[in-house]
Amino acid sequence: VLLISLFLLYILLLSWWRPAVAPTIGTNGREEALAGRVLRSLVPPLLLVGAVLGSIFFGVASPTESAAVGGLGALALAASHRRLNLKMLNESMRQTTRLTSMVFLILIGATTFGLVFRGLGGDRLVHELLTGLPGGQWTFLAISMAAIFALGFFLDFLEICFIVVPILAPIASHLGIDLLWFALLIAVNLQTSFLTPPFGFSLFYLKAVAPPEVRLAQIYRGIIPFVAIQVATIVLLLLFPRLALWFPDLMDRMQGLAN
Repeated sequence: VLLISLFLLYILLLSWWRPAVAPTIGTNGREEALAGRVLRSLVPPLLLVGAVLGSIFFGVASPTESAAVGGLGALALAASHRRLNLKMLNESMRQTTRLTSMVFLILIGATTFGLVFRGLGGDRLVHELLTGLPGGQWTFLAISMAAIFALGFFLDFLEICFIVVPILAPIASHLGIDLLWFALLIAVNLQTSFLTPPFGFSLFYLKAVAPPEVRLAQIYRGIIPFVAIQVATIVLLLLFPRLALWFPDLMDRMQGLAN
């Protein structure tokens, strides 16, 4: 919520300061038709996302069960748009199989790396190095956040999760850091990996849908403010942990009332 709010604030201020970057779109009296199309396009997917995530947050279903609900809902949406056919199902299954295979290969590689790393005493070396630095928790947090940010330029977020996090999490626990807060800091930090060149996925998604005259170098320059906002969000969460923990605490209280 904080990150989205800062993005919206930046876009609003930029649009006010430089109106040419966000010109108005003429509707020619078709406001109601346009609003109807927007609602029909947005509401069903948002309801599906809310059902999947809401069932997890409120303890109604496990993540695996919620994934099944999401798959069934996606099929229903495709059928409602008359796009459900064997060709689409075949392509969806192929893409799902490829993605799942990639994740399992990364998991196998990360597990092998972790076993070798711990077998050679690398985890003890890193633990002694980071816990022996002056500054305690804050030095560790600064170094770990900077390392994850730098790795995001070159590694996929899955690789960072499977390789780096198992090394840092025990150290964070040893230093008395709230692991939920630490996980949220890592999650926000990993968002930068989608925008940082040369391998940021979002950059290539944007290039694919942008007009041909828009060059990749222009997109690289354009994402700088958004990366800066993400870094500022990490700093805010470091300085004010309650910004990150209020929602999990709210979920705990709601589950306690339900029980």
